[in-house]
Amino acid sequence: MKKVITYGTFDLLHEGHVNLLRRAKALGDYLIVGVTTDHFDLERGKMNTSDNVMERIEAVKSTGYADQIIIEEYRGQKIDDIQKYGIDIFAIGSDWEGYFDYLKEYCEVVYLPRTEGISSTLLREERPSVRIGIIGTGSIASRFIPEAAFVDNVEITAAYNPDFSECQSFCEKNGIQRAAGSVEELLAACNAVYIASPHYTHYTYAKAALEAGKHVLCETPLVFRRQEAADLFSLADKAGRILMPAHKTAFCPAFRHLVSLLKSGVIGEVADVSASVTTLTDETSEKLDSTRFGGSMNENACFPLLPIFKFLGTDFKNINFYSKMRNGVDIFTKAVFRYDHAVASFQVGLGVKSEGNLVISGTKGYAYVPAPWWRTDYFEIRFEDQNQNKKYFYPFAGEGLRYEIKEFASAILQGSYPKLTRDEILKMAEVQERYLQEINVFRI
Repeated sequence: MKKVITYGTFDLLHEGHVNLLRRAKALGDYLIVGVTTDHFDLERGKMNTSDNVMERIEAVKSTGYADQIIIEEYRGQKIDDIQKYGIDIFAIGSDWEGYFDYLKEYCEVVYLPRTEGISSTLLREERPSVRIGIIGTGSIASRFIPEAAFVDNVEITAAYNPDFSECQSFCEKNGIQRAAGSVEELLAACNAVYIASPHYTHYTYAKAALEAGKHVLCETPLVFRRQEAADLFSLADKAGRILMPAHKTAFCPAFRHLVSLLKSGVIGEVADVSASVTTLTDETSEKLDSTRFGGSMNENACFPLLPIFKFLGTDFKNINFYSKMRNGVDIFTKAVFRYDHAVASFQVGLGVKSEGNLVISGTKGYAYVPAPWWRTDYFEIRFEDQNQNKKYFYPFAGEGLRYEIKEFASAILQGSYPKLTRDEILKMAEVQERYLQEINVFRI
């Protein structure tokens, strides 16, 4: 039996893919198709795949040409696969002419002709654009613009700041065509809004955007009250629009894989989650302004709440907060959660510094994510027997905002479900509200 193998992303499966698979199949008796994982695509710089790996596998399977489908997860795997499966022919598109000649040491290499006039890139370019208007022109908005350039079908069309001169300067600096003089003008120039304004303005701007029929990506924290979050989701449902917090950790490759790994039970039953996010901040910063919802909890709590809710769920029984105060705001807060069968805690600080790691403890082992865990490219799974320990490395490209932008665009263009659930978002707002209402808040 002559075995043939080929590889590809197979995003938005089209006629060119089908022709390649048909030609590869004709070279032998048995065709193995390697489909790249989302993680491997990201590692190679492919931010723009529209379909996830399971959708791409199903698409390849539906062609009927693949006798076997495998997952390509790492560089150098092709050689391992050729030897493992006893491959006679490696086949790939002619756009890779010469690139895979190094495989000739292991099997015959055949470059198959491309189907002219069609590609996944062209199909993506033909799709509608997500035209984003930015509300707020601070530092995070400045980082958002270059990150958006890495995501297909996304363009920045306008920006708005109540201070029009600042808005004009921001737009000139970042090559944005329209400096909107009002929220209404901004909303008329886009079909989606990125809200990067001060926290206490999020609800008002998000409400206006959703009522105008726009999709909303809002910086964290989304809002400070559960009912406000519920109201916004109700508006989003009514308008058939996406409402998503810009929580970059939730969408980065390392954290997503950590969740999948631990959900599989690799460390047993999770008994404790402990996370820390602390920085030393200039005392004149708006982050410490009591009149603008400043303080450690309001600024950073949404980050450690993510792993707590992902690994233990949202059905906590009690929370106690312990805060060190200065000028009416908390410069450090430690929160302790009680669940039926587990506990959790987090530390957030703007005037106190601690080790910014994440530890998830289980009955078989534990996961350790070093500081700064919220933008990690590496974590470890550790056991009593150190010989079983494993280390995992992942890309974290640029500022990491491109992951949330891609997720937002995919949700709009494909109707995919965001990685943060509605219940998790509502509970985050509820925790913020409990703190603001000083429920079980102890000052130290």
